[in-house]
Amino acid sequence: QVQLAESGGGSVQAGGSLRLSCAASGFTYKYYCMGWFRQAPGKEREGVAVIPSFSSASYYTDSVKGRFTISLDKAKSTAYLQMNSLTPEDTAIYYCAAKSMECGAGWRRAKYKYWGQGTQVTVSS
Repeated sequence: QVQLAESGGGSVQAGGSLRLSCAASGFTYKYYCMGWFRQAPGKEREGVAVIPSFSSASYYTDSVKGRFTISLDKAKSTAYLQMNSLTPEDTAIYYCAAKSMECGAGWRRAKYKYWGQGTQVTVSS
């Protein structure tokens, strides 16, 4: 049974940084896509960043490019999201997600089979 466990959320002032972790257990896929989505109050869930297991390519939503960095430790089946220069607009529940095979250009709309429970990120001005 695959489980995704997130950690690293919290509260920070604008301009600060946080690092999220997502550890996958029971994960036997060699080729997979893992990443982060977020949902702010009253808004739809949106893709933040994803990374495939078999290449160095990664995908980001425009609003976080240059501020967030996603990485993957394949040996630990753990993805990280380093978030710098945070703004109040980044406040949301962040969910880790994973699926088999590639991420691809359609990563935002793809069906992710596995989801974490979510971790709250709050950025105050």
